[in-house]
Amino acid sequence: MTRSYAIIAAAFIAALAGGTWYATQGGQTGGDKFAQCRSSQIAGGTAAIGGPLELLNANGETVTEKEIFTEPSILYFGYTFCPDVCPMDVSRNAETIDLLAEQGISTTPVFVSIDPDRDTPEVVGDFAFNIHEKMIGLTGSMEQVKAASRAYKTYFKKQDGDEDYYLVDHSTFSYLVLPGEGFAEFFRRDETPEQIAEKVSCFVENM
Repeated sequence: MTRSYAIIAAAFIAALAGGTWYATQGGQTGGDKFAQCRSSQIAGGTAAIGGPLELLNANGETVTEKEIFTEPSILYFGYTFCPDVCPMDVSRNAETIDLLAEQGISTTPVFVSIDPDRDTPEVVGDFAFNIHEKMIGLTGSMEQVKAASRAYKTYFKKQDGDEDYYLVDHSTFSYLVLPGEGFAEFFRRDETPEQIAEKVSCFVENM
C-alpha cells in the first residue's frame, strides 16, 4: 500500500513539474505569436514598455499613439542638434524602411525629440523630412516628452553649457511598434538595416 502511494505521489510530482515548466516556458512560447521573432530578453515583458503618448506633430497638432502608429513603425528618441549619433541612427532606420518597402512591407520611421526647448514642431518636421519623406517628427512640452520617454524606458539629460549650444545625453535604442499590438522589440545601435529589416518582417508576417 505504501509503495502504491509512493508511485502515485511520484507521478503527481512529475506531472506538476511538467505543468509548471509548460506554464513558465512552453505556455509562454505557445501564447506569444511573435516568439520566433524575438531576439531580446525584456525585463518585465513587452507590456512594461510603451503605452499612451501625446505629442505635437510637424504642424503643431496634438497627436496620440493611435494617430502615430498606423502601421509597423520604428521609433527613435533623439534631438536635431545631435552632432553624430542621432543622424547616423535615424539614417539607419530610414534605410531599413526602404529595405522593407522593397519586400512589399510598408513601415514608418518615427522621431521623437528629447530637446523640446530648441526642437519646435517646424524644426523637427524639417529634420524628419530631410532624413526620409515618410518619417514622422514629433516634439511637445517638456512634460509631454518626459512622459513619452518614461513610457519607453528611455534616458535623456541636458548637459550644462551655453543656453543655445549644448548637448543632450540620451539612450540610443530604436523600438518596433505595431498597430494594435504596441511595443514589440528594440534594436541596438550596432544592428544593421538588413538585420533589423529581417526581424521586422518576421513580426509583420505574424501579425
